[in-house]
Amino acid sequence: MSKYKIIKQNWDSRGYSFGIFKDSPGQVWADFIHKTDELVVLAEGEIKIEIEGKSQRPRIGEKVFILANALHTVRNVGSMGNV
Repeated sequence: MSKYKIIKQNWDSRGYSFGIFKDSPGQVWADFIHKTDELVVLAEGEIKIEIEGKSQRPRIGEKVFILANALHTVRNVGSMGNV
């Protein structure tokens, strides 16, 4: 069983949806707002997340919780793709 399938099952059991995003170096998802809470976990690479003007660079495996309606941007700041 793949590690992503295990994570998906865990999140499903807690009521979260699960998706995998693979971004190239330099990819920016700017100024997003969602109607639901969002939980981001970095599996590979390096990202910078800005939430309501505050920046953080989570490590692999670290969870970042984004509240519903919070303005946020995610950037791949590494030299390789991220997941």
